[in-house]
Amino acid sequence: MSALFNFKSLLQVILLLICSCTYIHAQWPSLLDRYKDHSAFGAFWKMARVGERASPYVSLACILMAISQLNN
Repeated sequence: MSALFNFKSLLQVILLLICSCTYIHAQWPSLLDRYKDHSAFGAFWKMARVGERASPYVSLACILMAISQLNN
């Protein structure tokens, strides 16, 4: 089943994108900053900002996702 039709999988994909974009922005800030104003690549910059500003909540969500995966 596609991640678009399964809500749990969609949340996992979004959470992993946020974590990945935050890591990339921390390692190479210029990579995402140059596409900040573009529509398609700007979404990755916005995900990195969410990961930076809401990092305790994102980490808690990652832990909950891991526990959920272990229970399945």
